Amino acid sequence: MTTGGYEPYFGQAVGVHPAGIGSRAAARFIDWIIAGIVGAIMFWLLGIVADLPGWIAALPGAGFGFLYFVCFEVSSGATPGKKLLGLHVNGAGGAAKPSIAESAKRNAYMLLNLIPWLGNVLWAGAALAIAVTVGTSPAKQGWHDNFAGGTQVVKR
Repeated sequence: MTTGGYEPYFGQAVGVHPAGIGSRAAARFIDWIIAGIVGAIMFWLLGIVADLPGWIAALPGAGFGFLYFVCFEVSSGATPGKKLLGLHVNGAGGAAKPSIAESAKRNAYMLLNLIPWLGNVLWAGAALAIAVTVGTSPAKQGWHDNFAGGTQVVKR
């Protein structure tokens, strides 16, 4: 039974099909390849050409990854990887796409990579927690989706 166009238990619009962890991980992998190429070029330019220490040269690339996801989600509701796999990010309350604040909150864990030396470990822990919470949520929402006010990755 539905009430007002929403399923009472899940709190999502009727007819919305949440994307599972497998397709979301595959889309994220595709996006990491794209963003990683740009980040590697930035690292090379700063590390080799400008002769900066490696941990400093890596910072702009890590920041670029965050901006990559936020800009694509806010502008079109999907990154290239999500588009390729038929996925879309809805904003809180089922909005067509997330706001800047929602997308920034949703992807904030990626900024952990900016912390020298320990950042990769913290990021990996956050990513694992996202996988667990997406996998155990009936609406397939990770902790980062809930932190962002209820964003949701759906199948198109």
